[in-house]
Amino acid sequence: MGHVHSGGAEVLLYETLLRVEVDEERLESLADRISNMDILYVLFTSGSTGIPKGVTIGQRSVMDYTEWVAETFQVDEHAVLGNQAPFYFDNSVLDIYQMIRNGATLHIIPRRLFSFPLRLLEYVRDHGINMVFWVPSVLCAVANFDVLDECDISCLKKVLFAGEVMPNKQLNQWRRRLPEALFANLYGPTEITVDCTYYLVDREFPDVDPLPIGIPCRNSSVLVLDDQDCLVEGGAQGELCVRGSSLAYGYYNDPARTAASFVQNPLNLDYPELIYRTGDLVHYNERGELMYDGRKDFQVKHMGHRIELGEIETVVSSLDEVEGNSCFYDGKEGQIVLCYAGRMEEGELRRKLQALVPDYMVPRQCHRLDSLPLNQNGKIDRVRLKKMFCPD
Repeated sequence: MGHVHSGGAEVLLYETLLRVEVDEERLESLADRISNMDILYVLFTSGSTGIPKGVTIGQRSVMDYTEWVAETFQVDEHAVLGNQAPFYFDNSVLDIYQMIRNGATLHIIPRRLFSFPLRLLEYVRDHGINMVFWVPSVLCAVANFDVLDECDISCLKKVLFAGEVMPNKQLNQWRRRLPEALFANLYGPTEITVDCTYYLVDREFPDVDPLPIGIPCRNSSVLVLDDQDCLVEGGAQGELCVRGSSLAYGYYNDPARTAASFVQNPLNLDYPELIYRTGDLVHYNERGELMYDGRKDFQVKHMGHRIELGEIETVVSSLDEVEGNSCFYDGKEGQIVLCYAGRMEEGELRRKLQALVPDYMVPRQCHRLDSLPLNQNGKIDRVRLKKMFCPD
């Protein structure tokens, strides 16, 4: 029926399975033993922090997420999705299960096309793709290559993105090209089953402004806690924590790491209730929308000031001749390091930054690269960049 993979696992071909007679009695017997609390998959993170973790996700979590996506974005059998996320990346869960749940069409776009933006758009056009869920790096690459007007992609009606920060400079280019399309910024770590907040882009943003991550998804409750595990007030910053049916069961075969991240809700000590500490810093804007400020480990103390490296990245992203960037802190040398891709010279970039941010936020080192390295999921590979310019 199948063949054995080099790793020892049996591989079953769908075309072969279609020719096998179905044992209905055995199938019914197995179905009776399935619970929505069963484990559906273990997904290993990309290791963007340097240490991959096996996240254990239950069936109920994916069912809830799939239902929420279908209802929120009105996905039905007429949807034609263009898949970008590899199947070992949790963004692919949206693509796969919208296809299964709604009878939608899913095109697995050849990976090589994401290196050729115009050919990628031609694929979207030729296959009538009307919905995508891509990482911002891909959307930015298309915008940076200035090919949006070279191909008729009016078939594209819904553009969703997640996985990293989406700069408004490139998003505005997409919005001008597709003024009638729906754009949505989704946020969430793998540990809460793909996404836990979302923002339907409903107003104009200057290139320099950050984009909200919005409001909680259904069946996800968000807590923004300060250093004393109390809810923040007003626009104060705190760590984003999540509770609800979206939570993973923990990390595969790693109880210590699980216990450190999946903890008792400090606001409810009356009965066991777990929350997941994301390690992400956020605050509420004046509209009550969540704003992503950066990772706790991206917050640094430099020259007596507490700095969010993400704030520097947002400002750099807004500059006309910058196509992408990443900041990190060299603790040994006590300096901020910026890596970027684009046409702007390093000296000019520093001069422009000095007019936009305080002196203590201007990176001491600026490295211009032909392109920023990406990891297997298509995100900027921050670990590799830091090893390149700060090996110790």
